[in-house]
Amino acid sequence: MAENEDINAERHSEDPYALRSEYIQEPPVGFWNTVKFLGPGLILVGSVVGSGEIILTTTLGATVGFIMLWWMLLSCWGKSIVQAELGRYAVSSGQTALSAFNDIPGKFPFFRSKMSWFILLWFLQQIPGLMGGGGIYGGAGQAMSMMMPFLDSRYWTIVVAIVTATLILSGTYRFLEKLLTFMVVTFTFITLACAVLLQFTEYAITWADVGAGLRFDFPAFAIAAALAAYGGTGVNAGESMAYTYWCTEKGYARFTGPTDDSEGWVNRARGWIRVMQTDVVLTLIVLTFATIPFYMLGAGVLNRMGQMPDGLDTLSILSNMYTQTLGQWAWWLFMFGGFFVLFSTVVSGLGGGSRMMADVMGVIGVIDPNDYKARVRVRRIWAVAAPAIQSVCYFFIKNPVWMLTISGTIGAMMMPLVAGNTIYLRYFRVDRRIAPGRKSDAVLWLCFLAMIGLAIYAIYLQFTKPASL
Repeated sequence: MAENEDINAERHSEDPYALRSEYIQEPPVGFWNTVKFLGPGLILVGSVVGSGEIILTTTLGATVGFIMLWWMLLSCWGKSIVQAELGRYAVSSGQTALSAFNDIPGKFPFFRSKMSWFILLWFLQQIPGLMGGGGIYGGAGQAMSMMMPFLDSRYWTIVVAIVTATLILSGTYRFLEKLLTFMVVTFTFITLACAVLLQFTEYAITWADVGAGLRFDFPAFAIAAALAAYGGTGVNAGESMAYTYWCTEKGYARFTGPTDDSEGWVNRARGWIRVMQTDVVLTLIVLTFATIPFYMLGAGVLNRMGQMPDGLDTLSILSNMYTQTLGQWAWWLFMFGGFFVLFSTVVSGLGGGSRMMADVMGVIGVIDPNDYKARVRVRRIWAVAAPAIQSVCYFFIKNPVWMLTISGTIGAMMMPLVAGNTIYLRYFRVDRRIAPGRKSDAVLWLCFLAMIGLAIYAIYLQFTKPASL
């Protein structure tokens, strides 16, 4: 018995997912004290602000012009409530997204445990997800190839994959947090500057353009591009789930402590949920200021030039957004910044993806879910396997836009399922003492129903009016 206790203690000694009384910490009071505990959202932004914005958002703008600005705003704003409610559950229970979603009714026998229908779908979604990751690696490889053309983009993609795997294998939460924050903030600032300077060129955006973009219009020919942009921008299905892992590793759940009947636990839970919600708001603000300028540049420059990002010319065409506003010298600025923002996406995405893969291995009984060292081993294996598969995908397909369109479309279809699961957790699993109020419930249901409604409308357009990329 004593030996077993020693083993358990060793397993949990450095386990950020373990809830133990000695980890309990009172939540900060006041805005500036709260700021010190923010960070999970910035890692999430590092994953989102990249392929979605620099490729999919600009491609949609180049395809339709300004008329789907409302769609991009919805993509940024409509999913944050799901992110926040999943975060609430993770903070109060210590249970991460895939572990929680496996408890949803509807199970299939698998190995030494049972697997829910959602976990099965998550496994299937990894196929297009890996392809989309290959598109991101390919975009980064294209940027490197254009700056240093002594290697083809396919081989630069392999180099980027090796560097990414190395960073994930050697990095920690705090290291990733600082690295991705620097990358995202720098490139977001540069893109904002380009959007402002656009007003001093022949491509200046008028209020009429903005007004047209705020009217409901969903052109049938842009279904694929619109769904891909929705699935690849904002806090999408994968990032919403990954957020629960970053919140846990930041310490929100550990600081709250194991659930008990005391008023002290309730106050701590509410306090750390408030910190998490502040983090979500920060994520939303950064995402909006990163996404909309890319869309406006795509609509204001590429659409008017009649240019569409595609194939091996994707990054070359996208660079026009900078050169047409800042001058030819900005080509280097775009390539350098574009590489870093795409690189931040693969680093953050692999960090979150490897954590989810390790979690799901515990969920389905391949490893002991309470053995943190086993989790780390799975993370390391996936940190090598995923970049290898993704870089090989680009090596043969060589079209980042197409690869990301497939991945983003599947991601858009997954989002209503994640939102529905979140609603289930809210009503059947969240401790009633820290449950959201009526306004939050109403917004959550509104977002869920909007996702369902738009999905039905997109399917209707798909079958009634031929669509094309």
